[in-house]
Formats: sequence, structure tokens, C-alpha cells
Amino acid sequence: MLFRRRAAVAAPAAVAGLADPLTFEALFDPAFLAALRPFSLRISRAQKGGRLAEQRTNARGQGAEFADFKPYVAGDDLRAIDWNVYRRLGRLFVRVFEESQDMPVYFLVDRSRSLFVEQPPRIHAAQAATLALAAVALDQHDSVGLFPFSDKLEIEFRAVSGKGNLARVAHSLAGYSALQGTGLAAALSHLAGLRLRQGLVIVVSDFFDEAGVEAVVRGLEQLPHRLLLVQIVKAHDADPERHPDLNGDILLEDGEHAQPTSVTVTPDLMARYKAAYRHFSNALSDFARTRGAGLVQIDADRPVRDQLSALFGQGGIKL
Repeated sequence: MLFRRRAAVAAPAAVAGLADPLTFEALFDPAFLAALRPFSLRISRAQKGGRLAEQRTNARGQGAEFADFKPYVAGDDLRAIDWNVYRRLGRLFVRVFEESQDMPVYFLVDRSRSLFVEQPPRIHAAQAATLALAAVALDQHDSVGLFPFSDKLEIEFRAVSGKGNLARVAHSLAGYSALQGTGLAAALSHLAGLRLRQGLVIVVSDFFDEAGVEAVVRGLEQLPHRLLLVQIVKAHDADPERHPDLNGDILLEDGEHAQPTSVTVTPDLMARYKAAYRHFSNALSDFARTRGAGLVQIDADRPVRDQLSALFGQGGIKL
């Protein structure tokens, strides 16, 4: 409990309440959405079997990018014959193009109770980041799936596409009330068992799980998809001394347990916590580095749009 720094600090006689999620009107802000238009999400190769769109694949067929030549066989499109090659070699070859298709983007969004404590609550940053990335995906003709989780994974929808569905995503996110505890490791295992078409999985969470960070990493390792880990943080996660109320005798309330935890903050306790948090952070970053996954932190106390602008840099994220 001590080392799961999702806690809100309460007075000794009170337990922290749960915040409301952002409303549809707050999420579906025209200025916020307009700022996302220059951004793009790309993976090295999308799995074949989707709709014609913008992501590169190993499929050969329609497209603008030349890929290779192959000998002509009956039934090939005569318009694809390269007559320059025929004049040089005396044999018929057709040009083969790389077919661009859509990329399925699957969002695992944490709606456990612990994201609804603190002010402002982390759920607000999680909602805004999810909607922003979904807007980018839908704008580039990819499909979006929404899989909220708490102690278990829910399937809200597997795949919607088209810019008109962004409002549907926003309505879903705006309806996220607090559920129960956090079962991220179990949710990842559930998702792996769904055998979805390979694409990009974006996990939006603080990544704290009572099963431990090692269990979370094992769950991530089961996924055959490209990964983008969006970690919702606060400054005092890594450095609890930055929280003004973390001193002396306090009660910690994370929203997921019936009773708050009584803690006496001492230098030794702070040192042990910081060591545990470093272990947690290193485990996530080591996984991201070895897997080639993206790992970004969104500070729940700062405007999400500004942080996403810095994240996208020159306009795109490629995984």
C-alpha cells in the first residue's frame, strides 16, 4: 500500500472523496481537437487484412509506393506491365505496389477508483490523452477500440472508424465513473487472449497494480502488438517530499480500500519508498527499451495538450 503512490492525503478524521470525470463538453473542445490535426501515429508495419488507408503493410496490391517487380502471369493487370523492362529483357514483368491499410488502435484505459482521488484527479488526464490519441487515429483513417479496465477488462467496442465516431469515443470516456481496484496485469492477459488483429495497443494508466510491476511487464510481454504506454503521473510520485502534506502522522486513502492507511512519515520510510519507486520505474523503462515500445509520461497537474505537442515533436510518433 505504501509504495502504491496513487494515494490522496486526507485529514485524520476524513476519507478523500472521488472526483467526477470530465464531461463530454469539456472533452470535446474544438480548440483542443484542432490542435491535434498535424499529428500522426505510425507503426513500422500494419498487419494485412484491413481497409485501404495510410499505414504501410507487407501486402502487395493497390497503392502509391512501388515495392518490386514480378513476372507477368495470366490475369495480372495489363496496366501494371513495365514496357521499359520488356524492351530491355524481352520478358514481361509487372510492377507491384505496397498496399497501405488501416491500423487498429486499441486503448486500454484505467478507470480504477484510485484514478478518481486527488485534485485534480488522474482520470481527467487519462480521458484527455485517450481522446486526443483516438482523434489522431481516426483522422488518419485508422480504427479505434476501447477497452476500459479496473479489476477486470471490459470490451466497450472493438473497432470503429471514421472521424464521425470521435464523438462516440468522447461520450464513452465522459461516462467513466470509478469502478473498483486495479487489475492491469489480468486485463493485459485478457486482451492477449482476444486474438485481435495486430496493431497498436495504447495503455493509459498509472501502471500501479497490487500484483506488482513484474506481473504488469509479463502481461505486456504477452501482447503481439506494437505498444505505447501512457503513464499518468504526478510530481510527488517519484519525489514524495514535494507533496506538502506528506509529513508527520497522516492517513493515506487510495479510493480502493475500505479504510485509509495510517502512516508516520520518517526519513527511513521516504528512502524505502523512493527505492521502491525507482525499481518500478526502471522495470517499465527497461521493458519499453527492450521491446521497442513507446513510454511517455503525462503529468496530471499540467495541461495535456501542451504535453502532447511536445510528445509529437515534429508531428508524428512512429513505433
